[in-house]
Amino acid sequence: MAEKKKKHNIIKLKCNACKRLNYYLKLKKNPEKKEKLELKKFCKWCRKHVLHKESR
Repeated sequence: MAEKKKKHNIIKLKCNACKRLNYYLKLKKNPEKKEKLELKKFCKWCRKHVLHKESR
């Protein structure tokens, strides 16, 4: 039989400066990781690289 695919989490990233949702990422589930993801990405509304945090 075919093997089941692993589920991915869809994570939304929110800009810390303007509070807009800019990015959606697909990541594998990691149950032991409790802290939110933080990445420095480009915000097209702020027009600069700013910190983006995971949101719901």
